[in-house]
Amino acid sequence: QEKKIFVVQGPYPVMRSLLRARGWVEKKLPRAGRQPVQQHPRSPWPPEEEEEEEKEEEQRDEDPDGIHNFMSHLVQDQVPYFIWTNHLGAIDCQMLRQDQVVNHYAQAGAFATKEGLCLNLRNLPWVHQADPDTFFPRCYRLGAVDERQAFIEDFRLTAARSLLKVALERAGDTPAGTEQPLKSGKGPGNHVPHPMPSTVGPGPLLPPQLVEQALQVCGQHLGSLGHEDIDGDPPFPRMTGTDWDRFLRDYYRVVHEGAGLALSGAQQERCRALLRGLAGRLPQLAVEGDRNVWILKPGAKSRGRGIVCTTQLEEVLQLAQRCMAPSVRPGEWVVQKYVERLLLVFGTKFDIRQWILVTNWNPLTVWFYRDSYLRFCSQPFSLRHLDPARHLCNVSIQKRYPLAQGWHPRLPLDRIWSCRQLQAYLAQVGRAEAWHQVMVPGMKAAVLGALRSAQDLVVSRKSSFELYGADFVFGEDCQPWLLEINVSPTMAPSSAVTSRLCASVQRDVLRVVIDRRDDPTCPTGAFELIYKE
Repeated sequence: QEKKIFVVQGPYPVMRSLLRARGWVEKKLPRAGRQPVQQHPRSPWPPEEEEEEEKEEEQRDEDPDGIHNFMSHLVQDQVPYFIWTNHLGAIDCQMLRQDQVVNHYAQAGAFATKEGLCLNLRNLPWVHQADPDTFFPRCYRLGAVDERQAFIEDFRLTAARSLLKVALERAGDTPAGTEQPLKSGKGPGNHVPHPMPSTVGPGPLLPPQLVEQALQVCGQHLGSLGHEDIDGDPPFPRMTGTDWDRFLRDYYRVVHEGAGLALSGAQQERCRALLRGLAGRLPQLAVEGDRNVWILKPGAKSRGRGIVCTTQLEEVLQLAQRCMAPSVRPGEWVVQKYVERLLLVFGTKFDIRQWILVTNWNPLTVWFYRDSYLRFCSQPFSLRHLDPARHLCNVSIQKRYPLAQGWHPRLPLDRIWSCRQLQAYLAQVGRAEAWHQVMVPGMKAAVLGALRSAQDLVVSRKSSFELYGADFVFGEDCQPWLLEINVSPTMAPSSAVTSRLCASVQRDVLRVVIDRRDDPTCPTGAFELIYKE
């Protein structure tokens, strides 16, 4: 009569325990239904939960007296009114009643896959007057011909800008427009200095024409950004494909092999002026670095599977060729600019998992969790070594690697921090206000931008809700950069921090989606309502 019957499918013993404590009775799925669910045609993206984590979590779901099993038997033929699954494919959405509460929305892949986020954020300026380039690193779908060509152009232009930066750095000059106001080197052990090789490297000194080419390319690009190229021909001929191949070969020699680079005084001044002009037009100039690192990602996989970092255009294009095979779904792989100028903690890369709760898509209603956690890499950050141990923060990736020799004693042995530990660290290095003034507001704005860009594509349902896990890194200035948003974020207790926080977020989800229906003034725990349309 009170409609307190629930179904939980997947590794969620905490959720089961919380519901039972509220007087709810579980309707248990058949054993086949408790195994990982086959992908549903309307939801072609995987849950983040891992099979081994699921088995481990299920074993913790104890019922020593058998009372819960007995009560479940009594309601086996009844309708469940709260359904929590790790995948929408476990539910026949067309058979749902209006009063059945479900923890998923259909078509959330519009923003909760790498491909969907890449595609739909481009619509953001039209629906929200916001620029995704200020919080989402540039991204292209390799299976789409026009986007692959746009990536090639972007890679070439980035190489030209990078060459100018390297030329100035080797001349002992900080490239204009690439400074960041809050340098990670202000804290002890926090900064990995970017190498500044001498003008003459191990190879022969390359001719000044290389810098001249980069200056011409960047000048033309700045003109196009300012729409100065609409009338008339460019002052210099456009570079051909062969010209670019030769330029990139020399660029690789300079940046990655340390070849010498000649730079005249006049060229130095032009480099400064061009980079200053480009900084006003390109929001990512300060964080894109000078090594032109890009990251290749399978469009619909989670937990860091299949991700590769590269500095070689040829490697990306070889993968793109495979993406065009008839057996591969178009646009399945994406390539994204790697954030090279990162905020580090004791020389180590980290990202943040931030929880977001959507309780309505029309009107859009978004909750932001005040607590989050950091995931550290196992090895010191280095752009000269692009292995996963240094660059992919996913727990499922890092657990394959041992901690680095000389692991800083203040870094966690389990590679996990709470956001409060990060705040304490920032305070110790003189950046106490960064979390509340820069990082949190930036994460909120990025999440809202991503959700609003896909709002018309997600299937709204009044009795549904969904918890998402958004992943961020931060530039040296503490500005957040959104990497991806995940459905069914893992609740596996991989550390003491995640054991506590994952239990808390599940408790507070129930406060928002169940308790508030009867009492709109009830406490919502650490969830903050940040947007209601």
